[in-house]
Amino acid sequence: MTAIGVALSFTPLRRLEGAGASTMGTVFLYVLVTAIGASAQFQHVADNLPLLAVGALWMAIHAAAMLGIRHLLRAPVFFLAVGSQANVGGAASAPVVAAAFHPALAPVGVLLAVLGYVLGTYGGLAAAFLLRGVARLYGG
Repeated sequence: MTAIGVALSFTPLRRLEGAGASTMGTVFLYVLVTAIGASAQFQHVADNLPLLAVGALWMAIHAAAMLGIRHLLRAPVFFLAVGSQANVGGAASAPVVAAAFHPALAPVGVLLAVLGYVLGTYGGLAAAFLLRGVARLYGG
């Protein structure tokens, strides 16, 4: 499908953007996400409550850090939304959020996502070292 989309971008069909192609694409993206969510098995959530608690704590720390940094830098809400999506969703979804503010801002979403990947790699390594130290401390 990707190859077909790229091939069609070289034809007159690329002018469909003015006819609402992005709006239709967004609708189909929501349908895809809904279909993925509909296949989730929520009855198994109770089997992993500690894991769910860790995820909720992780997202709470993420939200607090993003809001704190935004306040500290006095950055616009745009950077909060795109930066958060870049950290959580990565390069695939951050440009979409950036383009929702303005289509010309999609490259900013890509840059923030790449920055998130770079910082996330070192942050993940640091977390691994810290967790290894905690495991040693408690006999793991």
